[in-house]
Amino acid sequence: MVMDEIKKAKLYRQVWQSFAVLTDVRSVGVMGDYRTYGYLIALRAVTSDDAMTADWARLPYDVLSRISSRIINEVPHVNRVVYDITSKPPATIEWE
Repeated sequence: MVMDEIKKAKLYRQVWQSFAVLTDVRSVGVMGDYRTYGYLIALRAVTSDDAMTADWARLPYDVLSRISSRIINEVPHVNRVVYDITSKPPATIEWE
C-alpha cells in the first residue's frame, strides 16, 4: 500500500526507501460506534545519496493521508498510523 501510493503520486524516484512497520504497540481508537484496541503501524520513507546518512522524505500530506486511510481500512486490527521523521543519524533507516 505504501509503495502503491508513492508510485501513484509519482514520487518513486525521489524516495530511496519506504516501508511500513507493524509494531507491537497497541492503541485505543474508535471505529464506527465501538472502541478498539488495535496495533500501530509506523511509516518510514527516506532519501539518501550514500546510505551512510539519510533524511526523512517530505511526503505530501495528501499522500500520507491516502496511505493511512488504506492501512486503517484494509489491514485488520490496526487503528493508528504514524510517520517516522527521524534522520540517520541518530536513527538507523530500518526498524529493528
